[in-house]
Amino acid sequence: MSNELPMRIALGQTNQLTPEIIQFAHQSGITDIQFNMFHGSPHLPGESRWEYMDLLRLRTACEDAGLRLNAIENTPINFYDKVMLGQPGRDEQIENMQATIRNMGRAGIPIFGYHFVVTGVWRTSNTAPARGGAQTTAFDMELVENAPLSFDREYSDDELWANYAYYMKAILPVAEEAGVKLALHPDDPPVPALGGVARIMRSFDAFKRAMDIGDSPNHGLDFCVGSWSEMSPDECMTGLRYFAERGKIFYVHFRDVLGSVPKFREAFIGEGNLNMYDVMKILKEHNFKGFLIDDHVPRMVNDNGWLGLSRAFANGQMVTMLALVNRGIG
Repeated sequence: MSNELPMRIALGQTNQLTPEIIQFAHQSGITDIQFNMFHGSPHLPGESRWEYMDLLRLRTACEDAGLRLNAIENTPINFYDKVMLGQPGRDEQIENMQATIRNMGRAGIPIFGYHFVVTGVWRTSNTAPARGGAQTTAFDMELVENAPLSFDREYSDDELWANYAYYMKAILPVAEEAGVKLALHPDDPPVPALGGVARIMRSFDAFKRAMDIGDSPNHGLDFCVGSWSEMSPDECMTGLRYFAERGKIFYVHFRDVLGSVPKFREAFIGEGNLNMYDVMKILKEHNFKGFLIDDHVPRMVNDNGWLGLSRAFANGQMVTMLALVNRGIG
């Protein structure tokens, strides 16, 4: 993919290339797409790694549909759960992840988005009311403080950081050789621990530490504005400026929340903690050349399973903001 591409809006939050999604992208004026493979996909059916031909066919299917495949994020957690917990079998999982990254490079897919949180995303409600009665997700730490252990015991910050360093030492040289960029997503929610497992990617200082551990031009961030806003609005804007200035933001999840840890809910763009137009302006000021996708949109009235109506609303806001930013307005 050319390094001369401008900041742009991409279609995200899909793991299937359906006729509906292709038409949605074209009707929205969007020509870039990013796949979320966290829940698996018929395009990539491996149990422990992604294979070259599946990745190649996914890329060419996008191109045949008039779309440019920018990235894939989120392998199934069971691809590297032993890696994150430091359990027996982690070296075999690392070998499979190395093969996945090599296969992505051979298939011409330039960015691999990843996280390092074995217990996944936590929410305490999927029906929290947003503006106008739209339904969204919410988190309240008080409700899960006594949640049972997710695994056999508690896992500390120090253990998770050691496991992360072990993983990056093995993975990053492969990514460099394969020409694939690794983009790190924050823990969501960014609290110290859930289910007895530390969540280490939860602060500005944590991300500086992660970038020091994985110090490479091929290592940067999937800057999830919403997850950073969950830390606090100030933390988000500090991190945004710091990492954008250093060229360490590879792509952006353009969403926001209302409130911050220990209690928050998802919000429409313009309803949450941040001025999202300012977020986009900061990216422009720092010559950001990546893409932005919608993420975790509230469910609007009469919406479908993929939330196409809600995504159309979010993408319309984003496309308009980008046009104004590019014209230097505001």
